This record gives sequence, structure tokens and C-alpha cells, in this order.
Amino acid sequence: MESTFRTPDTSSVVVGVDGSQSARSAALWAAREAVRRERPLHIVYGADTDGRALYLSAEIIERVRVNGRELLDDTAKAVSTEYPGLNVTTEFSRAGAVDSLHRAGALHGTIVVGNRGLGGFNSLLLGSVGMDVAAAAMTPVIVVRGIDGAEETGTVLAAVRDEHDLLYAKYAAREAELHKASLRLLHVWNVLESVGEVVTMLDGVDAIAGGHAETLRAVTGAIREEFPDLDVEADAEKSISVAGVLVEASRHADLLVMGGRRVPGPLGLAPNLGRATHSLLHHAHCPVLLIPRTGSDFGSRS
Repeated sequence: MESTFRTPDTSSVVVGVDGSQSARSAALWAAREAVRRERPLHIVYGADTDGRALYLSAEIIERVRVNGRELLDDTAKAVSTEYPGLNVTTEFSRAGAVDSLHRAGALHGTIVVGNRGLGGFNSLLLGSVGMDVAAAAMTPVIVVRGIDGAEETGTVLAAVRDEHDLLYAKYAAREAELHKASLRLLHVWNVLESVGEVVTMLDGVDAIAGGHAETLRAVTGAIREEFPDLDVEADAEKSISVAGVLVEASRHADLLVMGGRRVPGPLGLAPNLGRATHSLLHHAHCPVLLIPRTGSDFGSRS
């Protein structure tokens, strides 16, 4: 399998802001993550003035620029007040938010976005910018969810699908160390998808279950060997809904780490997130750290 990185990432953190409360909460969460990593925080506002220059007046563009810089200054001030020792930089970009965040992520590392758009229907679900950032990112993306009023559980949850997820489990282990938390490795397999039409062949189901358990044991053993001081728990569950089990498990976690799989977009368009990934970004009860997967995993539906 090919991947976009080889070792758990502890690089700088870049967060996008748009004036929404969700983005402000994400900025404060990102600041705390940067403090954990002992790395800088980079705050980005993508104004998209270049893309709309043909039909916006110079006066409106200047107003957008002033308002954007005020937003950046205000956010940086709030972050610095909360975390006075943190190195904070800001960037006003004339490009769109998605392109701006992808470019900044390539330079700075992990991208953080809020879980809602600016009002309307998008305020109920992950905003279109956040979804587009997560779908096309070549660097890790964190969608900040479920933090309002939530108490820390002291657990980082990692979704383990197969042996290729060892890299992402290592990433989760590193996050657990940074959070001073325990690590829970959760492997969920869909019995209907695995057995297909032969659901009555119980011997076949047992054999498949044994294979799934062995996959989890192998990943767990490697994590315990590399992180001997980390408290590691491993569970395997079968269900007709992988996403449903992970969403419920996220109620008891401070962070969910998973490898994000993509499926081909229609008519040759850009790839989309797989079904399970899409569901978790919309419904998880804690922040979701999505690590892009490429190569042999492209085309997986989970």
C-alpha cells in the first residue's frame, strides 16, 4: 500500500476560520493540539476574492479584506489569551477556503476545521468546505465535533480495518501519548458484507470472525511493542453498520483516529469519501482525525 506519509505526524497545526462559532471553537481546540505537539499554530482565512474578482467591486473586495484580517486578528488574540506561550501566525488568502487550507496544510501539517458551515442547512451538518477539505486532503485533517460541554474521557479511539491500518494505529498511539490518554483499538466488521449471499454457512462465518480477530491481534501486538508504556485496549465487533458502531464508540473518546478511504467520483470527478468515513465526519461525538489513504485502498466503500 502506498501512503502519503511514513511515520506518525507531529507537525504544526493549521486551522481555517470563517467567522462561525464552530470555526472559533475549532481554532481554540487546534491551539490546544498545537500546545500538546509543541508546535506553532497557523490560522487561515480563505476569502476567495480572486475567484470572484470579475463580478465584485473594488470596494467590496477591500471590505472583505478588512473584515478577514479583523477576523484573523481577533481569533489570534483569543488563542493567545488562552495559550499565551503558543507561537501563532495568520494568513489572509485571496484563494478559496479549500485551496487555501490544502496549500497551508502542505506547508504546516495537520489541517483543523469546524464541523458546521455558516448558517442554514449547513449549520446542521459538516459544512461543504470542511467536507471538501477532508475529501481531497493529502495531509491529516481533524474535524472538530462534540466538544461543547463535553468532559474528557481520557481515551483516544482508533478504527482498525485491516493490517494496513497499523500506520494509523501508530498515529493514534502518538496522539494518546500527547493527550496523556489510553488507546482503544476497535475493529468492526460487517458480517453481511464479509459472507455475502452465504449467510447461512455458520462455519464460514466463524472462520471469517477468526480472521478478523487475528488482524486485530497483530496490530495490537505491534502497538504494544512500540509503545510499551501506553495503556492499550483492543475490541472486535461485528455489525451490519460499521459506521454505527464507531459513532456510538465515539461517545466515550476524546479523539477518533481513522484512515480515510476514498471512492471514485462520478464521471471522472475528484474522489469522494467512503460511506463510513462520511458518516463519522457528520455524526461522531468527538473530534475525528482523518488520515488520507491511497494506493490499494482506493475504491474501498468503508
